Amino acid sequence: METVIGVFASRERAEETVKELLDRHVPQDTIVFLTCSESEAMTLGKSLGGYAGGLVGGAAGLMSGVVAATLFSIPGIGQVFALGVGATAALGLAGSEVGKMLSAKPNLSLAVAMETPQPTPGEKACQDLTFFAEVLQEGRSLIVVRTDSQATAKLAAGILDRMGISERWRMSMKMQAASRQIGDISVVDVRGRITVGEGNIMLRQVVAGLMERGNKRVLLNLQGVEYVDSAGLGELVRTHTTLQREGGQLKMVNVNQRVQELLKATSLHKVFDVQKDEASAVQSFEPLAAGAAR
Repeated sequence: METVIGVFASRERAEETVKELLDRHVPQDTIVFLTCSESEAMTLGKSLGGYAGGLVGGAAGLMSGVVAATLFSIPGIGQVFALGVGATAALGLAGSEVGKMLSAKPNLSLAVAMETPQPTPGEKACQDLTFFAEVLQEGRSLIVVRTDSQATAKLAAGILDRMGISERWRMSMKMQAASRQIGDISVVDVRGRITVGEGNIMLRQVVAGLMERGNKRVLLNLQGVEYVDSAGLGELVRTHTTLQREGGQLKMVNVNQRVQELLKATSLHKVFDVQKDEASAVQSFEPLAAGAAR
């Protein structure tokens, strides 16, 4: 499953992006829009519902001309709205469908009207939403595309990179990665670009190999990384949550200025643990929980 992430500072820009994704035939059930703003969810849900309903086959999965919305209540975050006909399936989490309420009672507060289920602690989507909390609480919104299709991921990444908050630079060197050990810390030296269909898959394979060998404390040395696209951001999130779910830890070091600026622009610098140098990064790892592999 590929995950592509776009971060947006304005509803209008996010709306344009979702419309372009639909126009370019990115399947509706792969697109999720996340926001903490009830008014933004209502406005965007109605607008996109009417738009998608006018596309060929676009009415499938829509309710009364409104894009289906799911409302989650996450401890420590509060209410999070997930818009999209495939939101619940894409996030892998049960929630309350609120699309009909948007249409039937447009002035009704969603937070009051809906019962908001609490995710169970072990659910992957809860960890994903918790990871995105800092971004959402900064007043930004996210578009997440999750798909098994490499072609769809590549198409979505191109749109999100162009429309969202991201750098607009490229370099020709493909990603290279090698791992080494410092005690029981696995250091992954990464060079090149972490992008859809290239670096994101290589990074996933390297980390998966480490985890198979029981190595769950991973330090990404990004000294040679000059470019991260929306799929690369998605892969970094995936790596973080996968290790966290297995009781492990992910840290980063030697992040260059351009990548730091990207993380700050998307507010992800508040979520990833970025260390100043390799020695302090290694020292900062906490012992694994009792019973966990090294």
